[in-house]
Amino acid sequence: MIDVTSRKATRREWAGLAVIALPCMLYSMDLTVLNLAIPHIASQLNPTGLQLLWIVDIYGFMVAGALVTMGTLGDRIGRRRLLMIGAVAFGLASILAAFAPTAELLILARALLGLAAATLAPSTLSLISNMFHDEKQRRVAIGVWIASFSAGAAIGPVVGGVLLTWFWWGSVFLIAVPVMVMLLVLGPILLPEFRDDNAGRLDIASAALSVAAVLLAIFGFKKVAESGMSAEALVAVAAGIVLAVVFVIRQKRLADPLVDLTLFRQPAFGAALSVNVFGFFAAFGSFLLIAQYLQLVLGLSPLAAGLWSVPSAAAFIVGSTVTPMLAERLKPAHVMAAGLLVATLSFLALTGLVAQVSLPVLVAASSLLSLGLAPVFTLTTDVILSIAPPSKAGTASGLSETSSEFGGALGIAVLGSVATAVYHGWMQGSELPSGMLIAAGDTAAAALAYAKELPEPAQTQLGDVAKAAFAQSFHAAAWVCVLVTLIAAVMCAAWLGRGRHGGSHEVLQGAVAD
Repeated sequence: MIDVTSRKATRREWAGLAVIALPCMLYSMDLTVLNLAIPHIASQLNPTGLQLLWIVDIYGFMVAGALVTMGTLGDRIGRRRLLMIGAVAFGLASILAAFAPTAELLILARALLGLAAATLAPSTLSLISNMFHDEKQRRVAIGVWIASFSAGAAIGPVVGGVLLTWFWWGSVFLIAVPVMVMLLVLGPILLPEFRDDNAGRLDIASAALSVAAVLLAIFGFKKVAESGMSAEALVAVAAGIVLAVVFVIRQKRLADPLVDLTLFRQPAFGAALSVNVFGFFAAFGSFLLIAQYLQLVLGLSPLAAGLWSVPSAAAFIVGSTVTPMLAERLKPAHVMAAGLLVATLSFLALTGLVAQVSLPVLVAASSLLSLGLAPVFTLTTDVILSIAPPSKAGTASGLSETSSEFGGALGIAVLGSVATAVYHGWMQGSELPSGMLIAAGDTAAAALAYAKELPEPAQTQLGDVAKAAFAQSFHAAAWVCVLVTLIAAVMCAAWLGRGRHGGSHEVLQGAVAD
C-alpha cells in the first residue's frame, strides 16, 4: 500500500491553496469592514439601537452556530461542492446586503452571509487535508490558511475606509462578489473533491441541537460582555450547556452521528481543541481591550489606533508562516508551549508590573503576543486534522473553528466582565462627587465624553480618574491572560508533548492504514 502521508503536493495544490486563501481573507474582512460603515448605515437606514446591534452581531452568531453542521455536511455531499454552494450564497447575500433598503432586510442579509460564511472555513480547511498529505507541507498550508484570516482582518478597515470615502456604505459588501466569482471559476479546476461515501444521512435534530447550543452559549457570553452578569445571560448560557449535553447523548446513540465522538478518544484531539480555546480566549479578549486602551488611555484617534494595530497583524502573519520551519526542527508541542510562554511574557508587560504601558510598550507587547500565539493556532489545527481520518476532516474542521469562536466569545465575556468590575470599583473608590460619577456613566468612553462638557478643573479631574480606572481594569484583564496562557502552555507540554509529533503523526499513519 502507498503511504499517502509521503505524497508531495504539486503546483496545482499550491495554486489551489491560493484560491482557498481568498474566501478566508474575505471571511475575516466581513467581520471588520462593517464597523467603519455603521455610522453611514445608521444615517441612511435609521435603525433602532437593537436593530443596529443585530446588524453587527448576527453574522458572527450564524457563523459560530453553523460551523459544525456545515463541516459535517461537507463530508457527506462533498467539500468542494459545499464550498461552491457557499460561494454562490455568499455572493448573492452580499448583493442583497449592499442594496438593502431597510434595516430588517439588512439583518436578514447579514444572517444569510453568516450561514454562507460557515461553509467557507471548514470546507477550505478540510480540503487542505486532502491536498497536502505530506506533514511538513500540510503545516505550511495551514500556516498560509491562518495567515489569510489575519491579512483579511488587517486590510479590512483599510479597504473599507477607501470604499466609504468614494462610494456608499453598500460598497463594503460588494467587494465579496468578484472574489466569489473567481472562486467559482478556479475552484473546480484547482480544488479536488472529497466526500465520505459511507456517511449516513445528516441528522437534522442533531444539527438543530448543535446550532442552538452554540448560539445560546455565545449569545449569553456576549450579553455578559455588553452589560455584565444578568438573568438573561445566565439563562442563555445554561440553556446552551443543557442542549450541548443532550447533543452529546444523542450522538452516542446514533448509528451515524453528526459528530463522531470517537475522535475524542485520542487525548491529543481534546487537548488541541482545549489549547485552541485558551489561545483564542486570550487573543480575542485582549485585542478588544488593547484597541480601547489605545484610544481611551493613550488618546489616539480611531484611525491612528487602527494603524498602530497593523504591526500586531503583521506579526501574526509572520508567526504563521515561520511556524512550519520551527516544527521541522523541534517538537510541535514544544513550539506551542514556547509560543504560549512568549504570549505570557507579553501579557506580563501589559499588567504594568514592570513598566508603564506606553505606546511603544503596548505595540511591542501586542506584536510579540501575536508572534507567540500564531504557532499555537497553526499547530493545534494541524494536530486536529492529523488525528481525524480523511472521511471526518470536515467534522474536525468544524469543531476546530467552533472552538475558536467559542474561545473568542468566552474571552471577550470574561475579560470584559473583569475589566468592567475593576473599572467600577476604581471609580467608586475615587474622591469624585457622587453626582459626577452618576453622570459619567458605566464606561470609560462615556466618562471621557462627559468630561469634555465640564469646565476646568473638573474636566481634567474626571478624565484622569477615568483613564486611571480603565488602565487598572486593563492590567487586571492582562493578569487573567497570564494565567490562561500559562495553563495552556502546561497542557501543551503534558498532553501534546508525547513523541516527536505530539502523537498526531502516528495517529494519522494508523488511520491511513485502516
